[in-house]
This record gives sequence, C-alpha cells and structure tokens, in this order.
Amino acid sequence: MSVAADYVPHLVTDEAEEDLRAAVRDLLSRRVSTDALIAAYDGAAPPDLWREMAGLGLAGLLIGEQHGGAGATPAVAAVVLEELGAIPAHTPMLTSAVIATTVLEEAGDTELLPGLADGSVVAALAVPFSADPYSVIATVAAADARLSGRVQSVAGAEDAHVFLVPGSDGALYAVPSESVVVTPVTSLDMTRPVSDLEFDGAEGRRVSDDGAAAIRSGLAMGAALLASEQAGIARWCVTETVAYLRQRRQFGRVVGGFQAIKHRLADLYADTEQASAAARAAAVVSTDLGVDSDESALTTAVAAAYCGDHAVRAAEEAVQLHGGIGMTWEHPAHLYLKRAKADQIALGTPGRHRAALAILADLPA
Repeated sequence: MSVAADYVPHLVTDEAEEDLRAAVRDLLSRRVSTDALIAAYDGAAPPDLWREMAGLGLAGLLIGEQHGGAGATPAVAAVVLEELGAIPAHTPMLTSAVIATTVLEEAGDTELLPGLADGSVVAALAVPFSADPYSVIATVAAADARLSGRVQSVAGAEDAHVFLVPGSDGALYAVPSESVVVTPVTSLDMTRPVSDLEFDGAEGRRVSDDGAAAIRSGLAMGAALLASEQAGIARWCVTETVAYLRQRRQFGRVVGGFQAIKHRLADLYADTEQASAAARAAAVVSTDLGVDSDESALTTAVAAAYCGDHAVRAAEEAVQLHGGIGMTWEHPAHLYLKRAKADQIALGTPGRHRAALAILADLPA
C-alpha cells in the first residue's frame, strides 16, 4: 500500500475551523457544568444541548447543502469532537451526526437526512458501541421487512428517533424508536450511556440492499473522529493539571517546580501533541481521500490506536497529579477518566486497530 507521492495533508486548522471551535467552546462552557455532568451518575437528566448545537449547524455538518446541511468535511467535524472531549457533554454528535449520517450518505438514502440536518431527527446505528470497522457486524433476524432480535450496548439509543438496523438478509433497515424496546444499562461513562435494544417483529423501511459497506464506512468515520475526542480529553487533562500544579504548594515549594513532576508533564504534553496530530491527520485524510481509501484506513488505525491509549494515560496522570482532590467525587477528573476508558473500547480497541494497521501497512506476521 502506498500513499500518493504528491499528497500533503493540511494539518493546521484554518480560520473558519478556529471560529467554529470558539463557538462550540463558548456554548459548552455556558451550558455544561461539572455538577450537571456528575449528576448524571445519580440519574439526573443531562442538559439538553442538541437544539442549540443544531442551531449552530452542528447536527448537519456532514450532510450536503441540498438536504439542508452545511456540506462540511470530516476535518471540520473533528474540531467539534475535540471540544466535546474537553467538555464531555451528553450529545448525539458522534452517534447521530457522524456515524448514522455517514451510513445514510454511503447507503444513498436521503429520506432522513433533512431531519438529521436540522436536528429534529436523531438516529443511531443499532450495533454494539464496541463494534469496529474490520469485523463482521452482528445482524438482527429479518423476514419480510420485520426484524426480531436483541442488540446490546448501543450508544445514543436513548436520544434516537430512528435506528439503522443491519438485517440478516444483508439489507439495512430504518426502524422508528417506538417499535423498539430500549433498556438503559449501567455504563462506566454515564455522559454517553449505552442501552440494549429488543426487536420483536418490528417493521422497518429498507434503506439499502447492501448495508455492510455503509455500516463499515460509518464505523470507520466514527473511529477517525473519535480520535479527535480522545485528543480533546488529553488536552483538558494536561491543561488542567499544569494549571493546578503551578499553584499547589508542598514542602514550601510549588509542586510543579519539582524536577520529577516537570519531566512527567513534559512527556505528557509531548505525547498529547502527537495525539492531536494523529487525530487531525485521520480526519484530514478522510476528508481529502475518502473514508474508504486505504490511506484513510491506515491513518485512522494509527490515530485510534494511539489516541485511545493516550487519553487513558493522560486522565490517569491527571487524577494522580491532582493528589487527594483528584480522587474526590466533586472534582471533574474522574469524568474524563471514565470517558477515556469507555472510548478506549469504543469502535475498536487500540489492540484491534494495531492488528488492522499491521495488515494495512503490509507488515509480516
């Protein structure tokens, strides 16, 4: 496998992307508090941000202008996902506006896209959140457009108005949420809960005769942009930890002044910059060469493998370097550790992506 010799990805964000970043950051900082995120673990309803996010055009970023969307690129959407990593709010951005939207675009179905674009419709792909782009996707029994079966650990199910369901006949179906029994399950990360779905003869609209290719594209796009969320998690952890250690004093000195701490922070900062670069590359190559290209698959595997592990390490370091306060329920560090650990197994584990990378890069067994 070789990348075109004259291809150079534009790895630096442009002015429009930075303006979007500022708008998303402002919305999240105004509407999402640490107390509200923690309250989700006690069963409280999270802040409803989707209407305001849709008002900014975020729901339809990846949808063409002919369907009411912004016609933006995955590189633009990656900026939003990075900010959602820095403030892990409860939104269907990844599950609906990225994964489900990409599946529908690849399947050539346009019926749901206008609703997805304006945020009035939220969709979710009915596969386990751990599903990766490389494996055979489990299906639901299909007979005469009626679906029966169970799917576990589906992300975004509680918000969904419609489910995109892979049938055992190879087709992809759209099933309204009223026809599905949605059972929330306890999740490590309650800011992105998962649910079990039960189909009992649910009638679905046939979206595509060949759903496998569209589903793989959706999962690949999800994995590429999830890396940006993981990079955002790491960025928050480094920024907040440095700020804390610059003012925390012990033994009469600022803790951040100890050489051993400096070395740990320097390594963490450098690795976080690498994570951001890898995530950006995955989003940009998916933009320029298409999510189904070999080059996109390779950069996505690199980013997913690296960012998945690094986000967890950054969150663990944040908890430890905050000392006693980092272990408390009131401090937000545990929110980022839980999101990082949940993301680590979402859309393929780092180990699964490394195994795929070996094949993509033609490495010997």
